[in-house]
Amino acid sequence: MTALSAFFYRKPRLRLGFLLSAPLLWLGLAYLGALAALFVTAFWHTDAFTGQVVIEWSLDNFTTLFSDAVYRTITFRTVGIAALVTVIDAVVAFPMAFAMAKLASPRAQRILVIAVMTPLWASYLVKAYAWRSMLSGNGALSWLSPGYGVTATIITLSYLWLPYMILPIYAGLERLPDSLVDASGDLGARSFRTFRSVILPLTFPAIVAGSIFTFSLSLGDYIAVKIVGGTSQMLGNVVYDNIGAANNLPFAATVATVPVVIMLVYLAAVRRTGALDNL
Repeated sequence: MTALSAFFYRKPRLRLGFLLSAPLLWLGLAYLGALAALFVTAFWHTDAFTGQVVIEWSLDNFTTLFSDAVYRTITFRTVGIAALVTVIDAVVAFPMAFAMAKLASPRAQRILVIAVMTPLWASYLVKAYAWRSMLSGNGALSWLSPGYGVTATIITLSYLWLPYMILPIYAGLERLPDSLVDASGDLGARSFRTFRSVILPLTFPAIVAGSIFTFSLSLGDYIAVKIVGGTSQMLGNVVYDNIGAANNLPFAATVATVPVVIMLVYLAAVRRTGALDNL
């Protein structure tokens, strides 16, 4: 053992700090640095004549964002779609996860987990365009949605993010002791009472953990709504359009702060549920 190895062996905290220094440095520069630049840019503005970014501090972008009825509508629509997608995924995912964790054999569990993860290996665009084809006027599932719009967006996003809800719930149910369910039955509780009083409270943190993924991914999505949303817009579309066609980077940064703030508030709210321990 070299002198340097012996030194780190005697200093476990220093050894841990050394091992984490590279990823923490990358996190600080690539993620937190970019996030800080985003917030700073939101207070600048673009010259209407030259299209150049003017580095002058002002709240004009935020005033436009909160005073314009169009942007308020888009914000409420985005949050509503994200919330509805989360609820749909939770309702669909729970019975699937329960069957995987409590009813399937160990061999079947492994197969089912692979089956749930398999769609994640396919391209996002392939899956989104597949739903576009199925929801089109001549598509196999055209009866689900009257043309492209909010309904088609909710259906597509619910499918895309469903695995992110199934897997945390499955992990939570797998940790649930069967003895608790059996004890509830022995005490005379019916199936619904057992679900309401035993299973749901103990797996609720896992459901919330899954909702963090589905809610945040839906909140920031802009591709699916471009493909199946028709004329509907979400916050991600506004950011994309202002970076591209409108060439208004400061206003795009201002709009991008909205989902970031919403997610920070959401994470603060769910922290007490223990959901973050299930991630």
